[in-house]
Amino acid sequence: MLADLSPLIAATARWLTTAFPPDGGVIASALCEAQARQAVTVAAWLRYPTALDAGLVAMAGPGGSSRLDWITGADPAHDPETAETAWRTWVDEVVASWAAGFLADPGLAGRAVDALAGGEHTAAARVDFRRLRTPDEGDRRAGALLRHPDLLAPVAELHRAQLLARLDECGRAAMN
Repeated sequence: MLADLSPLIAATARWLTTAFPPDGGVIASALCEAQARQAVTVAAWLRYPTALDAGLVAMAGPGGSSRLDWITGADPAHDPETAETAWRTWVDEVVASWAAGFLADPGLAGRAVDALAGGEHTAAARVDFRRLRTPDEGDRRAGALLRHPDLLAPVAELHRAQLLARLDECGRAAMN
């Protein structure tokens, strides 16, 4: 069973950086990619907390980017960089929405990272997700569009209620 969610994480991070591109050159692209990947990883691990969950989404497929493209006004058919669209089938709309919420709100990101503690994905090693939780000036500059709350709002609001419910559920479980 595919337990690491890597195709889903890679495709959803790519979607975010395509929809909200970096401002600058190669370094900005790398910083933007790192931030998107950290946000998507946290979201994917929250949404699919067990190896069984990850295996099921790998078998069924996450759904693709069609609705997200429509909401953001993207037209992959007319964009030469994204003309090959097979990777878009691995984009998970809920994961993208949750990740957008984390990128727009570092406090929410911190809460989500804390909720991962003790889960299957973080059992092997502690991961701090620094670029997501406490972005420095270079991260903020590179990801100006990727972290802009107004630009992210249409995507972040899609599944915000579900995200908050999951975080509340994790908080209650941690207290028991």
